[in-house]
Amino acid sequence: MKILLTFLVFSMSCSFVLCETENDNQNLLENMKLKITIGEKILTATLVNNPTTRDFISQLPLTLTLSDYVQAEKVSDLPKRLSTKDAPLGFEPTIGDVTYYSPWNGLAIFYKNRDYARGLIPIARIDAGVEVFSMSDSVKVTIDIIKQEKE
Repeated sequence: MKILLTFLVFSMSCSFVLCETENDNQNLLENMKLKITIGEKILTATLVNNPTTRDFISQLPLTLTLSDYVQAEKVSDLPKRLSTKDAPLGFEPTIGDVTYYSPWNGLAIFYKNRDYARGLIPIARIDAGVEVFSMSDSVKVTIDIIKQEKE
């Protein structure tokens, strides 16, 4: 009986810790945004709460050269693979979506709407100014985190 009681107490405390960790992750993402710097222009993006996003922000800051792909998105390889835990099988991106394309381990920022793509996972959504990516040339960007004040 004593062993059963000890097990129950231990199990309950572990589940409280897991819930607290999940809530902390949610709160962390709610108080953060992506900062995307292109030359003198700074864009912000609202993060999507998922394991892929949390893994992505652990790699920041990143400086990447984004190449144009099919005149709809800018893409770049990432230094290391991101988690696809709990990820959807695919995603239909729209203008302003920042995504991870898991088959190619790549970041993709969409400046035009595209069809559903298997392996595409949302990370963030650019708040405004996405048209800066519509040029056909490659573009160098620095991506970092902005911590926001709680209201």
